[in-house]
Amino acid sequence: MKTKSLSVAVLMGGVSNEREVSLRSGKEVAGALKDAGHEVVEIVVDDHEIAELSKHNIDVAFVALHGAFGEDGGVQRLLESKDIPFVGSESSASSLAMNKIETKKVFNYHNMLTPDFVEICAGDSREDTMEKLASIKPPMVVKPAADGSSVGVKIVNDYEELESSVNEVFKCGDQALVEKYIKGREFTVGVLIDMPLPIVEVAPADGFYTYNAKYNDNRTKYLTMVELTPRMYKKIQLLALRAHTALGCRDFSRTDIILGDDGMPYILEVNTIPGFTNRSLFPMAAKAANIDFIQLCDMLVSAAMNRKNEVLAAQSV
Repeated sequence: MKTKSLSVAVLMGGVSNEREVSLRSGKEVAGALKDAGHEVVEIVVDDHEIAELSKHNIDVAFVALHGAFGEDGGVQRLLESKDIPFVGSESSASSLAMNKIETKKVFNYHNMLTPDFVEICAGDSREDTMEKLASIKPPMVVKPAADGSSVGVKIVNDYEELESSVNEVFKCGDQALVEKYIKGREFTVGVLIDMPLPIVEVAPADGFYTYNAKYNDNRTKYLTMVELTPRMYKKIQLLALRAHTALGCRDFSRTDIILGDDGMPYILEVNTIPGFTNRSLFPMAAKAANIDFIQLCDMLVSAAMNRKNEVLAAQSV
């Protein structure tokens, strides 16, 4: 059923190193919501205040911000304080999912298979670092604890390379995640309104899904006709749904999973605000489920508005 016309603020840009990707996502979302018949206010976010929100009578906010103050609960807390309904997870779930280390602790608690890992902090001595790494042998993957879009992610093959890679990560923050590299096939699974979407297989030309492979390399292939047994296909979908639920996510998410050469699916991370560009995997998965981009954006603002209406109805009883 078509959602009635709403006033929707699309928040894009932001203050993280994923600003350019966010601007592209936001423009795509704004265009789709206009095509769906909504009144759209495009807000380019340049600070943590977003004063422009107070200048408009907004029904719903669509957060298309990636990285810091987008996926870490910051903007969600601001919208909650202003009582503005918004698309996506609440501030607490956003904050949890943004931190890859805390996320992996949740996976372990719920007995969901994830690569072995350690946390390296900027203040750790070399001796402490090497002691932590004793349980993980090369090759390893180094990544920032709280960045998305594959920013700063690198495979390292020895401990000398590891040190320089970790120091690069510390330019993004004071926590680095070092995890065991799992060789295998990479999949991503969207969850939309508690429903797992079709699996997308990611096949980068150079064998590793870096920021460049994700946004700039036209050789990267994305496959929605995935060769898996029906049992494994369902297992991977349900793993993504379990991760979404375990972290307390809402409306939508996208989970990255490696099917190791050992035949086991390893969950890597959950993205609470996946990209909405013309190369993004979440809209691609929705399209494979016969949900076009306009429908997808409309469904999400409808879900946010329905939550507010339910609260208002409960308060009036």
